[in-house]
Amino acid sequence: MNNLSAFTALDANPLSKPYSSGPHHHRPKLLQHPKNVVVCSVKPSVASPSSLSVAGSPNRGLKRIESLTQVSGVLGCQWGDEGKGKLVDILAQHFDVVARCQGGANAGHTIYNAEGKKFALHLVPSGILNEDTLCVIGNGVVVHLPGLFKEIDGLESNGVSCKGRILVSDRAHLLFDFHQIVDGLRESELAQSFIGTTKRGIGPCYSSKVIRNGIRVGDLRHMDTLPQKLDLLLSDAASRFKGFEYGPQMLREEVEKYKRFAERLEPFIADTVLVVNEAISEKKKILVEGGQATMLDIDFGTYPFVTSSSPSAGGICTGLGIAPRVLGDLVGVVKAYTTRVGSGPFPTENLGKEGDLLRLQGQEFGTTTGRPRRCGWLDIVALKYCCQINGFSSLNLTKLDVLSDFSEIQLGVAYKDIDGTPIKSFPGDLRLLEQVKVEYEVLPGWNSDISSVRSYSELPKAARQYVERIEELVGVPIHYIGVGPGRDALIYK
Repeated sequence: MNNLSAFTALDANPLSKPYSSGPHHHRPKLLQHPKNVVVCSVKPSVASPSSLSVAGSPNRGLKRIESLTQVSGVLGCQWGDEGKGKLVDILAQHFDVVARCQGGANAGHTIYNAEGKKFALHLVPSGILNEDTLCVIGNGVVVHLPGLFKEIDGLESNGVSCKGRILVSDRAHLLFDFHQIVDGLRESELAQSFIGTTKRGIGPCYSSKVIRNGIRVGDLRHMDTLPQKLDLLLSDAASRFKGFEYGPQMLREEVEKYKRFAERLEPFIADTVLVVNEAISEKKKILVEGGQATMLDIDFGTYPFVTSSSPSAGGICTGLGIAPRVLGDLVGVVKAYTTRVGSGPFPTENLGKEGDLLRLQGQEFGTTTGRPRRCGWLDIVALKYCCQINGFSSLNLTKLDVLSDFSEIQLGVAYKDIDGTPIKSFPGDLRLLEQVKVEYEVLPGWNSDISSVRSYSELPKAARQYVERIEELVGVPIHYIGVGPGRDALIYK
């Protein structure tokens, strides 16, 4: 007898009512250069064009935000963990809808409310702290319901109302606990070639989606067919992984559990393609919150050491069901240095004292996993590549304050092959990437605390020189500069 036939039939799903969306220190003394490094001194500072000029107007921030287009996006420029959530939280006060379009609970966005209380979000969009904002989890997201409900419960217990403020796409795929088990089993199989995933089941869930045996949120409205679909999914996992034990009891327990989940989720389920496009027609402002970052993109990242979705601009359209022509401003979020979690090439990684200091000063430990992040200097080659792919209209440079205790700061400005041949762009060949020599420019540090600075003109000259040199190298203006974790620790330039 197979697992499905051993399963006791459940009552038909009673949740068939039509959907209603409802209302809307230490200072380093010596710089140790990592392996494969060429160091040169910085070019003399060149005057920036007027669009990048020093600014200190008290209305600068509001003008910057209000000038953003009707449909705007915030995307990561590195390997994730850039601080996207904070900017989304701030911008959300001026947008009607904040939407996630890809990824899952592998995203970890840390934000703070007006009282300074910390919230770590993984699935719920970062606009949730703004009570007038509708939060949308789009069709491109993979949704782990136990995790989602835990986040909602945590928010509600801290006085953040979620009722009528979160919509989950009926087209989004469900991520089950067994996807997480499979994720771990696959990593074990890979041995020395492991990807270094968060083991949150993201890859296996997207695999189920792509081979077309996945289960979508809308399937929870048809409990009569859920057992068959789950049986197919679990049987496939059991046939693939010897360490995955599956029997009729597991199927029975999963279906019973998801019957309860379906009842709780029903008020959140929506045709978000319709919701978002109607909002666009009604001239409402929509902010798209990217998870992960371009250097982890399944196509453009350091494959195979990447995530399983498209965190670059193209993922917005496919993950929300909106037309490319409605997309406007995209803000790229980039740390003032570089970090990476997990395996894979990292050309500017610093394995010496400076890397340790960056990790300590920046508190570089993953929101999702708690793992210590690998740290290094800002990689301009990778940043230019990300700007090229996404067409950013501006950048948000975060955690500039972390560099305050360095007497010298380096920028990785160019790659060269081992024979000295210049490499024009970020290479797709991992073997080449692992052996590139990085050419650095060395800039002076500012050796002072900037965490209380709120006007660009009040930053130390060396800090402004660092910001303006980045703008000059990548050709994209920096409009937002983070100097601390709080909402107010942001300079508008």
